[in-house]
Amino acid sequence: MNDDPRATSKLPQITAAFWAMKIAATTLGETAGDLLSMTMKVGYAASSVVLLGAFLVSLVVQLLATRHVPALYWTVILTTSTAGTTLSDYMDRTLGLGYATGSAILVTALACVFAVWRSTTGSLSVQDVTTRRAEVFYWLAILCSNTLGTALGDFLADSSGLGFAGGALLIGSLLAVVLAALFFTTASRVFLFWIAFVLTRPFGATLGDVLTKPHSGGGLDLGTLGSSAVLAALLLALVLRATLSERRRRG
Repeated sequence: MNDDPRATSKLPQITAAFWAMKIAATTLGETAGDLLSMTMKVGYAASSVVLLGAFLVSLVVQLLATRHVPALYWTVILTTSTAGTTLSDYMDRTLGLGYATGSAILVTALACVFAVWRSTTGSLSVQDVTTRRAEVFYWLAILCSNTLGTALGDFLADSSGLGFAGGALLIGSLLAVVLAALFFTTASRVFLFWIAFVLTRPFGATLGDVLTKPHSGGGLDLGTLGSSAVLAALLLALVLRATLSERRRRG
C-alpha cells in the first residue's frame, strides 16, 4: 500500500457541483436499486450480492488509479448507493429488523469506521485522504453512510407519517441548516461535511420515492425505470462537465 503522506488526493473538490452530483448519484442509487430488486424481482439478497460485487470491482479500480478521474469516482459513489439501497432493504424487510433497528446498527457501524479511521490516520478530513489506507476508510464510511441513508429515508417516508414529500422537505431543511452553519458559524468543517454527506443520502432516498411511487402514495408515479433513466442522463451530463473541468485544470 502506498501510505506516502505526500501522495496526491484522488478526490474531487468540494463545491456546489459536487453536492449536486452527490444528490443525483444517491437518488439514482435508490431508483436503480429498487429497479433491480423490486421491479425486476431479483430480490434484496441477490441484488445486494450483485451490487456489492460491482462496488468491490469499481473500488479496486479506484484504489489503483493514480489521479482523480471523475467518471471513476462517481461510479464508485453510484455503486455504494445502489448496494446501500438493497442492503438496507434486505436488513429492514427480509431480515425483519425494521427501519429503527436497521438504522441503529448502521449508525454504530459508521461510528466504528470513523473511530478506527481517526485513530489510524489522525484525521477524518477529506483533504487528508492522500494515502490508500485513508482512501479505504473513506469508501467504507461512504458505503455505511449510503446504506444508513436508505434506512433513514424509508423510515421518514413510511413510518414517521411525513410521507415521501414530507421526508424530503425535512431532510432538505436540515441540509439548509448545515449550509447556514458553514457560512455563519465556526463549527468544524469536517463535522459539517460528514453530516451533509450522510443527510444527502436520505434526501436522495425520499426524492427517489417521490419520483417513483404512485400518486396514491404521494409520488409522481414515474416508475423506477423512467426515473432511473432521467437521473442517469443528468448524472452523466454532470460527470462529463466535471471531466472537462478536470482536464482544463490539469492542462
